[in-house]
Amino acid sequence: MRPLAYRLLPLATALSLAASARAQQPALAGLWKAQRTFGHDARGPLLIERRGDRYLADFLGKSIAVRADSGALTFQLADSAGRFRGRIVGRAIEGHWFPAPSPTGANLATPVVLRQVSPTRWTGAVTPAEDTFTFYLNLAPAPDGSLSAFLRNPERDQGTIWGVERLVVDGTRLRLVGRRRGQGEESEVAVGTWDAEGQSFTLGFPGRGGSYDFHREGEASAFYPRGLRAPAYQYAAPLARDDGWMTANAADVGLDVTAVNTLVQRLLDMPMANGHTLQLDALLVARHGKLVVEEYFHGHHRDRLHETRSAAKSMTATLIGAAMHASAPLALASPVYRVMNGGVEPANLELRKRAMTLEHLLTMSGGYHCDDNDDRAPGNENRMWDETPDPDFYRHTLALPMAFAPGDTSIYCSINPNLALGMLGRAAGESPLALFDRLLARPLKIERYGWTLDPVGHPYGGGGVRFTARDFLKMGQLMLDGGVWKGTRILGKEYVVRASAPRVRIQGRAYGYLWWGMDYPWNGRTVHAYAALGAGGQDVIVVPELGLVVLSYASNYGDRISRDIQGRFMTQELLPAVKALR
Repeated sequence: MRPLAYRLLPLATALSLAASARAQQPALAGLWKAQRTFGHDARGPLLIERRGDRYLADFLGKSIAVRADSGALTFQLADSAGRFRGRIVGRAIEGHWFPAPSPTGANLATPVVLRQVSPTRWTGAVTPAEDTFTFYLNLAPAPDGSLSAFLRNPERDQGTIWGVERLVVDGTRLRLVGRRRGQGEESEVAVGTWDAEGQSFTLGFPGRGGSYDFHREGEASAFYPRGLRAPAYQYAAPLARDDGWMTANAADVGLDVTAVNTLVQRLLDMPMANGHTLQLDALLVARHGKLVVEEYFHGHHRDRLHETRSAAKSMTATLIGAAMHASAPLALASPVYRVMNGGVEPANLELRKRAMTLEHLLTMSGGYHCDDNDDRAPGNENRMWDETPDPDFYRHTLALPMAFAPGDTSIYCSINPNLALGMLGRAAGESPLALFDRLLARPLKIERYGWTLDPVGHPYGGGGVRFTARDFLKMGQLMLDGGVWKGTRILGKEYVVRASAPRVRIQGRAYGYLWWGMDYPWNGRTVHAYAALGAGGQDVIVVPELGLVVLSYASNYGDRISRDIQGRFMTQELLPAVKALR
């Protein structure tokens, strides 16, 4: 038998070689960031001039012919790099810019207003929505020689969706691996290389724009709520701006300032350990019509548009209510197929589809075979976006099979509010975007937004509109005030009551016209609330009895921790700060 020392020699050699290999590997532990900006450079000053019976646009240093047809003015850039559509309204041309689709999935229409500067000239600017994609990668040594990895992606939360767990280093070759929820085996998320000279590395993310270059981040990084070592928080009243909001000190409307200080400090101190940590981007509170809390985190700010996901469904309901109050030829009892077919019922239409009305769509009870929680359902939202051969989402939806009689069963499915928005456009004979500008955006002083488009350019009514936090909060205040904003009635009072009241139940929860209902304990009793809720923590919660409207923006799109906002956060953190009814 060989001596023990001799037998241990191969093991010692292997350990030595492993240690040597680790010593030669790059030191990657720590925080890294990569960010790319997408979209065409179609932005900047736009001039439209009338010359006789012709119109010309001056944009990006080029003269472009403008088509005038039935009052609409349109032009398109070469290579489908974007298009404009508007019409003359008084002394302005009001319209929208429609950009080229982005590799990140963003396809957002933005408002454009050109002011008249002479009898034949109008000037303004095209300002597309920000189209960036960001990855933060926090790496720490793991016992097996790899690096544990937390990949934060504030735009889509892809790190959590992919289940990223670790980074494997093999010399200069890097592999980011993860395990999706419910997946047994690890899968490769991205591969890349280490650049020793530049002290950086590159990872490729197919389907998300390609290669991203990572560089080290410091303690002030927006990965943290307000840097790694944020100064102690001290409450201050929000800034007064010319945007329709009155502001006030929290104490003046019956909020405990000490409790507000504690709440925000707890958010600032929250460790960004993994994707199951709440990643709050904005917190706004209004009481008795005054904005009293306005705080932003993770680099977000008051002028930046934020994804609202399905919370924008409630904006669809609000726009429909505003249009009906403005005498649009649409009613809750309007038949879906008759409106979508130009006022005539399609031939040989099945009985259940004949019975479908706008109100059924607003309560998710249209009866289609659809369920956003079931990828096998023909009307599932993800299937529609990713797999349907018909890019016209209205036509796709109208052709879907029925599963129930309208009104029998409410199932959460985004095709319902999207088709409801389509009904509004068809009935009014006008783009829902133009209706939104005239009926909601202008009176509420909403000047910037990004509205998601379907593949053929229809504004999508099922979610995904981007608003600033102060502007989206206005939707809750409008509802709280019974459909009135600054003395102007925008929604009918009866519609507000019907929309915010529990009318059906979905997944055991109360639901109105695209508004969720809920109850909260407060001061020894129960107060009712209704809310616009979007995946990831995009919430506008209205508590009428307390005169309270709360907005949260967050980035937890791939994790259910965002539900903590409407649950524990409201119950244990925010509502206890409300100390008086008046």
